[in-house]
Amino acid sequence: MLVNFLVDLLLLIAANRLCGYPLKLSRAVLSAGIGAVYAGMCILPGFRFLGNVFWRLGVLGLMGAVAFGWNRTILRRSVIFVFLSMALGGIALGLGNGGILALLAAAGGVCILCFVGFRGGASPKELVTVRLTYRGTTRELVALNDTGNALKDPITGQPVLVAGADVAKQMLGLTREQLLTPIETMAQSEISGLRLIPYRSVGNANGMMLAVRMDQVVIGRQQVSNLVAFAPQILGAGEFQALAGGVL
Repeated sequence: MLVNFLVDLLLLIAANRLCGYPLKLSRAVLSAGIGAVYAGMCILPGFRFLGNVFWRLGVLGLMGAVAFGWNRTILRRSVIFVFLSMALGGIALGLGNGGILALLAAAGGVCILCFVGFRGGASPKELVTVRLTYRGTTRELVALNDTGNALKDPITGQPVLVAGADVAKQMLGLTREQLLTPIETMAQSEISGLRLIPYRSVGNANGMMLAVRMDQVVIGRQQVSNLVAFAPQILGAGEFQALAGGVL
């Protein structure tokens, strides 16, 4: 079980790295622990039925949800985790009877190779973990550190985090149609604290976005400006849900 835990942990870290997402070690540790317990139970008398393909797929789905979060990237990252496991199996077979140390060394080698030799999507330096807290509700998401995003509050000069329409729907209940008509929405909405942030982008020289002050905005371990604006479209196509830019 210990060997299984260490191997799963290394491969989960490698899969996250290949997809370009920031590491969430606590999630990876918990997911690897689930895999280790499952592997141990599979060899116990009376529990060997857990080794069939349906249980394996179920546990894999649970491990993916714990390690990567329940979002649109879970399938892709879980598939990469499976492929890395298969690659490790091939390496272990090639090493022959190398024993436990050889297996761990091979898993470590796969992990190092993913860090050094490959990069998927954006690099971890470009994707950051963001935690938004608003009226007792906390949402964790991934933001792109877009250096071209220099959006600021014209009154206070504070930098503004830009979140997508899906975040606005989940945290404030605002629809895409409401975000497309920010002035009318601000006048009619019962959400207190809404304000307008002017912006310029390609094809839109005088745009307006709805914004609100969160109770707290934390990027990584750093607390930043709590002003968040909401774009009327979903950002990142599953890769990320917000743009950090000048907030960092």
